[in-house]
Amino acid sequence: MTSIEAWFMDDSDEDHRMPHKLNPNEPVSLKELENIGVFYWKLDADIYETDPALEKIRKDRGYSYSDIITIDKDKLPNYEDKLKMFFEEHLHLDDEIRYILDGRAYFDVRDREDRWIRIAMTKGDLITLPAGIYHRFTLTETNYTQAMRLFVGEPVWKAYNRPADEFDIRQKYATDSSRACFFWVERDDSSSYMVVRLKRTLSWRYRAGSCCTRPSSCLSDSFKRPRYNRHTAALLFACRGEEREVIGLQGEEERPERPQK
Repeated sequence: MTSIEAWFMDDSDEDHRMPHKLNPNEPVSLKELENIGVFYWKLDADIYETDPALEKIRKDRGYSYSDIITIDKDKLPNYEDKLKMFFEEHLHLDDEIRYILDGRAYFDVRDREDRWIRIAMTKGDLITLPAGIYHRFTLTETNYTQAMRLFVGEPVWKAYNRPADEFDIRQKYATDSSRACFFWVERDDSSSYMVVRLKRTLSWRYRAGSCCTRPSSCLSDSFKRPRYNRHTAALLFACRGEEREVIGLQGEEERPERPQK
C-alpha cells in the first residue's frame, strides 16, 4: 500500500492552507495513523464510477450512500463561510469517509497527546476518520478539491465543535482499551518495578521506561503467577503528568525479562 504523507504541525497562526511542518519535519507514518483509528487506501480516481476496488471497500464496510462535493469559490455556495466551518475543530458521532477525486486538501487530526497531525490528501486518496476523533479540514494553496463523501446508511452532517467530550462516542474513542500500552518502570533501588497500563496511548517519545504494545508477548506470563499482588491505583508520573492505572507491583525475584525498546 502506498503511504500517505502526514506530519506533526507547528503552532504558527499563518495561513492554514500552508503545510505548517515543524523544522526539522516530524513525519507521521501510516502505522501511527492506524493507531489512532485513521485508515487509508490509494485508488484510481479516474475510474471511480466503475472501480472494483472502491466497490469492494464500500461493500465490505457498508458505505451505502455517497455524493460528490466540489470545494471551489466558483462552485460551492457560501464558499468562505463553509471553509471557516470546515476548519473549526469538531467531531462527528459517525465515521467520516472522504475520497479525493481531484485537487488537494488537508485533514488535521488530534493524536492521543492532543498534538495536531496534518494529513496531505491528493487525487486517489481515500481516508476514514473514526467517530469521536477531533479533526478539521482545509484546502491547500490551490484552493480546490473535489471529493466523494461516503456514509453508512443515511448521511449525517452534524458536527460538534470542541469541547464535545460529553458524547459517549468521544469517551469511547478516548478510552478505547485496545489502544492501551503496557510498560514497566523500575524503582530507584532496582528492587521492584510496576507494570502499568496507559489510559491512552502516548507517542513513543514521551513514554517512560521500556514499552511493549503487545503485553501478551512480554508481560502476561507474570500476570498469572500466584505471588503476583494484583491491585489498581491512580498514579501520576513526572514524565508527562498523565494518569495511568497500576496493574501490579513485583519484586526482584519475579521480574520477567525486560521487553526490548
